[in-house]
Amino acid sequence: MEDVLTELPPPSRFFLEDLNNFAPPAPPLPSPFILHSTPNSKTVIRPSLLIIAISTPSLHLLHHLSPKTLIGTLILPEIPSSGNSVNPSLKDKSCNLYAISHGSESIVLANFQYSVSSERTHSIAKTLIGQNIIPQRVVIFDSVQSRNFRGRISTDDTFVMKLETSRERKRVPLLKSLSYFPSGSVVEGLGAALLGCCQMMNIKATLCVSWPESGGLVTSVVKDLLLKDVLPNMEVSIEADDEDEGLRFGFKNHYLDSELYT
Repeated sequence: MEDVLTELPPPSRFFLEDLNNFAPPAPPLPSPFILHSTPNSKTVIRPSLLIIAISTPSLHLLHHLSPKTLIGTLILPEIPSSGNSVNPSLKDKSCNLYAISHGSESIVLANFQYSVSSERTHSIAKTLIGQNIIPQRVVIFDSVQSRNFRGRISTDDTFVMKLETSRERKRVPLLKSLSYFPSGSVVEGLGAALLGCCQMMNIKATLCVSWPESGGLVTSVVKDLLLKDVLPNMEVSIEADDEDEGLRFGFKNHYLDSELYT
């Protein structure tokens, strides 16, 4: 006779994923939105150039770009604003929008200083490009992880490469000196979603990916690219202590699990 106390229980009729069918679905996250600095600001901004900083070097450099005027903040409801400073800081978890005067051009800068999960990248891209900002041209500064690069790379290597929308390729490219990101390598996350959004909207756009993710040498390379091709004759004023902070700056990780773009 079987001992019901010591015999192993029969296997469950349900797989683990089937058990989730009985749990109520998680409530949808609120949509991202832009909070303008002044109440009477235009609902839709139409700059000649939109610069989006995601990588550590570009965030550090564009934070010190002057002169620039704060015009708004892209709010991601699940990111708490507690702990942010009154004046914009590199340590804040925020995405501030700035207006930059550069000759006859109207330029908007977006600094992403928080991590974005895969399920939020496309909603953020649509909120920023198309709904609130309709730019003539877009430049995105992002980084690449070694696992997504075809072939071996080490921390001793330093490079900046690019991906472009089809419309950007048909015109005179803004960043003519950069090589194209090699076939077989992958770009993921917010940068890929933003470039894909520009492709669907037929906007001239370039995604610059740099390696390594931080460090003095790659910061210097990105700085030369930024001040030579994107914003010639602009000033980046960095104090000695700020420079050291920028080289150590690496508190965020944008490369969460995300959809891939090749």
